[in-house]
Amino acid sequence: MKKTFKEKMISRFAVTAKRHKILKYPSLALLSVILGGYYTGRHFAMNSKRYASIIFVIIFFMNSCSFSFAVFAERTGFTNAQETYSAIVEDSDISLAVEKEVNLEDQVLLDDEDVAGDYHGSEHIDIEGVDTYTLDDILENQENYQTEDSMTCDTEEEYVFDSSDWRLVLINKQHPIPSDYQFTLGTIKGSMQCDERIISDLLAMLQAAKDDGVNLAICSPYRDLNRQEVLFNKKIKIYMGQGMSYMEAYKLASQAVTVPGASEHQIGLALDIFCDTYTSLDEGFADTEAGKWLAEHSCEYGFTLRYPSGKEYITSIEYEPWHFRYVGKEAAVIMKEEGICLEEFWDKYL
Repeated sequence: MKKTFKEKMISRFAVTAKRHKILKYPSLALLSVILGGYYTGRHFAMNSKRYASIIFVIIFFMNSCSFSFAVFAERTGFTNAQETYSAIVEDSDISLAVEKEVNLEDQVLLDDEDVAGDYHGSEHIDIEGVDTYTLDDILENQENYQTEDSMTCDTEEEYVFDSSDWRLVLINKQHPIPSDYQFTLGTIKGSMQCDERIISDLLAMLQAAKDDGVNLAICSPYRDLNRQEVLFNKKIKIYMGQGMSYMEAYKLASQAVTVPGASEHQIGLALDIFCDTYTSLDEGFADTEAGKWLAEHSCEYGFTLRYPSGKEYITSIEYEPWHFRYVGKEAAVIMKEEGICLEEFWDKYL
């Protein structure tokens, strides 16, 4: 009777093991490897059609996902990653084959003035060259908005929050701006605009601060998608110039600048605030009289410190004591009293 491949191999290695006892265990190990490879290859050979079908399904699934993402990006305002990457590389002398090892934990987030460059009117500061206005500047041409003191919200009465309330819309990396979101821009001063529904409370807050001896100024309220993309892409470009890959640069940039299509500035509800004695948007603002006043009183006018310290793991954005978001007085007071950010407010009340 003709022996099978398995029988031949066992017989051959058995003879070797008997003649050379020292080779018993190495022979057994080698026999296992050979037989394992043989049967694995035989299995794939006998089921080639089945595996070919699986590979076809996987390729089809990947192509379908790519098409779905492209449609999603177009509808939500996200720029296509490959297009963004190509645009960055074309405009730079960065090599695609970066050999330098980069430790993201050792990298320092770039200040906004480091990336503003020659882009006039970029979102952040060094204040010079950017439109900024104080209360007196704004009131020169304000006829349609009242500046009476805003009443502090009474939280003792139960208030029912509605997830469809425009003041509470949640915009972040996981929740981009809805494609059907609509609002009307109101002019604060010059080309500076925001959602017209928040201007009265904004002016009331500026007036109250001034009455307390704090001269606040605002910059960068409403910002369109193009301005957001410019700042975001510039940060990516600089990080790549430091030796990072595109994905590493994207990850670090998104900690300091909101991803285009997911910025509250684009819906006119967020703005940056500074004062006449401190004209840089950095963490030092929190220690100024203006920073302390805003942290304590902004909630009385419907504003909340959007990216507080210690909440970075939730918001995915670094601490920004100058960045305030309008959420309405009822929600703002609760967020201040409970020490929670907007994401946590949603989890608890909506």
